[in-house]
Amino acid sequence: MNTNTLLKEAETRLMNFFNHTIDPNDMAKAIRQVNYLLALEVMRKNETLKNEIDNLENSFYWLNELAEILNPYLDME
Repeated sequence: MNTNTLLKEAETRLMNFFNHTIDPNDMAKAIRQVNYLLALEVMRKNETLKNEIDNLENSFYWLNELAEILNPYLDME
């Protein structure tokens, strides 16, 4: 895991993105929908995804982490 701090430029871009382009809750929902579809495809053992399973596993994890930051869902009681 990379522990570098977020560059100011990247932080500004993210703030602008979430202030003017998409609501963080909507983005979290979209990430979860994409992850769900990716997981279904992997479970169905789609031939085109077999070479990318390791990358998909990492991407799935990090996209879920981002979704949780944008809109905590799994930590809710």
